[in-house]
Amino acid sequence: MQKLYDSDMQLIGYTSTGATGKITVYDSDYRMLGYYNPESDKTYDKDRRLVGKGNLITNFLGNNI
Repeated sequence: MQKLYDSDMQLIGYTSTGATGKITVYDSDYRMLGYYNPESDKTYDKDRRLVGKGNLITNFLGNNI
């Protein structure tokens, strides 16, 4: 897992990359927020609803980054 910090060096979340390249983003309490599937080039939220085309996982972390 890769830790993600805001500009004040406060931990805001994590990312994890699976064997297939899928990138999952978690908040600082390890709750899944969503994921990016590079095979389809689409981002989905935690309920598997399409968010948009491309890697948009940082949008799940809000204005903290």
